[in-house]
Amino acid sequence: MDLLATASTVAVSCYALLSAAYKSMQMAYALPMDRSPVSDELVGFDPLPSVDVIVPSFNEDPSALSACLASIASQQYAGKLRVYVVDDGSANRDVVVPVHGAFAGDPRFNFILLDKNVGKRKAQIVAIRRSSGDLVLNVDSDTTLASDVVAKLALKMQDPAVGAAMGQLVASNRGDTWLTRLIDMEYWLACNEERAAQARFGAVMCCCGPCAMYRRSALLLLLDQYETQLFRGKPSDFGEDRHLTILMLKAGLRTEYVPDAIAATIVPDRLGPYLRQQLRWARSTFRDTLLALRLLPSLDRYLTLDVVGQNLGPLLLALSVLAGLAQFVLTATVPWSAVVMIASMTIIRCSVAAFRARQLRFLGFSLHTFINVFLLLPLKAYALCTLSNSDWLSRKAATLPNGGEKQILIKNPIAGPNVTGGSEVAHSIRRTDLSRGSSRLVESESVFSGE
Repeated sequence: MDLLATASTVAVSCYALLSAAYKSMQMAYALPMDRSPVSDELVGFDPLPSVDVIVPSFNEDPSALSACLASIASQQYAGKLRVYVVDDGSANRDVVVPVHGAFAGDPRFNFILLDKNVGKRKAQIVAIRRSSGDLVLNVDSDTTLASDVVAKLALKMQDPAVGAAMGQLVASNRGDTWLTRLIDMEYWLACNEERAAQARFGAVMCCCGPCAMYRRSALLLLLDQYETQLFRGKPSDFGEDRHLTILMLKAGLRTEYVPDAIAATIVPDRLGPYLRQQLRWARSTFRDTLLALRLLPSLDRYLTLDVVGQNLGPLLLALSVLAGLAQFVLTATVPWSAVVMIASMTIIRCSVAAFRARQLRFLGFSLHTFINVFLLLPLKAYALCTLSNSDWLSRKAATLPNGGEKQILIKNPIAGPNVTGGSEVAHSIRRTDLSRGSSRLVESESVFSGE
């Protein structure tokens, strides 16, 4: 049984060495730079770029949707702003349409009602193809924006080499449960450590879906690839934000993080929805990491360490935990070396986060280690074994409580032009012409066709 103890010790030691190197460099690169690569004003644009805000919505809670649209309506942006709200075949349309009506008097708002649920990605594409702004801002329907988000993201986009930029995410329902508090801290770390370090090299690996801006000229060139993403010959519908970010990087464009562009999004308040969300995200990450590997030779060497740390680190930790559990079950002895090492690393990380954020609450993030070790690691292993599964695992009825999950799997998804098999399908959409206060439904041309 000494073999198990040795295996656990070796694995956790390798994990500690890798994490120490990776996290040290990450924190160093995440520190604010002395000077900004762009000016503090939108001087590169004359006139200011037009911005199209796209809000796909499916079975959204009316109050959450109303808050989202109100935050967009109150944006302090001097340029032209248009908003496209796409209802993706919601079952609760009777309660969300009145929310649309509340913004009917604002000529900037356009509402598109899809007859059937086609998924978040295709709902976005409907609006992208109907809009014409210089910049496109994707916003989730349960997300509220600070009043200066559009202006600050547009500022970052004045550099023509930037293809996408994301803002900082926080949990709008942080105070609801112990889990939402942990997720809010998790978001802070993901944004202000991981994304901030990646942005030092212009290569944020995932401009997160709740609030991400794209350059239209680049987006249109990549739209067909984005729409027809396949994995093992099957349409891949989730992980749209990560995939589109990778496509931007493949096109030779920079992807950036803007920490003072704050977007508050609703996060799961129960373990069930949270774990389903994490399973979907894990599958997406594994899928697009394979695509991102081809990019690494053209990026700074830190990005290679970043990918290795995020993927090999959990594997080493899982091996250590499995060997330690086997040692405990078979010999009734505690793998103290692994326990002490993991506990020490947790305390150090949380202490550094508390110092950087100037918030003692980050000491409580140590509780997340138990979730990571006993729930998320097995879940990631399951995700790796079920990569071909594209089920959204999300709520299917509008009456279910908000869990941060807004989509369901389409049994017969509308295939893109590069998908073989099946027959041609075309779905028409109805557009509620509310831009001038009218509630008239106008029949529109077909928006999807495939083979």
